[in-house]
Amino acid sequence: TGTHLLFLDADTWLAPDTLPRLLDEHATRGGLLSVQPHHRTERAYEQLSAVFNVTSMMGTGAFTIGGAGPGAMAFGPCLITTVRDYRAVGGHAAVRNEVVEDVRLARLYRARGLRVRCVGGGDAVGFRMYPGGPGQLVEGWSKNIAAGAGLSPPWALAGSVAWICACVTVTLAAAGGARSWAFGDGPVPWAAVAAWAAVAGELGWMLGRIGTWRVWTAVLFPIPLAAFLALFFRSLALTLVRGEVTWRARRVPLRGRSGR
Repeated sequence: TGTHLLFLDADTWLAPDTLPRLLDEHATRGGLLSVQPHHRTERAYEQLSAVFNVTSMMGTGAFTIGGAGPGAMAFGPCLITTVRDYRAVGGHAAVRNEVVEDVRLARLYRARGLRVRCVGGGDAVGFRMYPGGPGQLVEGWSKNIAAGAGLSPPWALAGSVAWICACVTVTLAAAGGARSWAFGDGPVPWAAVAAWAAVAGELGWMLGRIGTWRVWTAVLFPIPLAAFLALFFRSLALTLVRGEVTWRARRVPLRGRSGR
């Protein structure tokens, strides 16, 4: 009977003044407004989500200079829209067969000429991803990351890939330089050390804007980077080769999905 709908994932929490802030923000932006919750981490294994979180933000194309870029996607944990717009696009019933339904829902809004805007959760909206242990983290990112990458705006995906490649290059250069120096085959690799510090500083700055992370996560960035690469290729294999993913003891088939 109301005029607006607010959709929240079960693990998303709101600050006491969040609802009026969301309504005010939606009144300004209209269409579909989504919030990426501030990610709270507690246990050491949760730090492995760091690069996933950063690339997820990059891949949406939502946080470009001047606002959301063309084809910007949405975040499912927190969505607000009017009842009228939601019914006009067919609502979640229109994306019920999708694994990454928030991305598809955003596309339906844009197809209707409605705006899609994303904001960060800050102190208003937060969550803790995959508190159930490392196995849940592996399943969760394996389910989402490859499918989400395939739906990202091409220019945003290219930027994310370039950033990952730069991080890998710095890691390999630093490892090679350190090995040569340790065995007396070369000088101290100061250039590689400087590049490492630059990547760690940049990653630390980005992580500080999207969640609560430990200092070593950025300093030892090759560890979450390796986790990202391993799980991305696992997700790719499950998506393209096996055609199904597993989530919460359920096998979710991917072949025959709409838009595939």
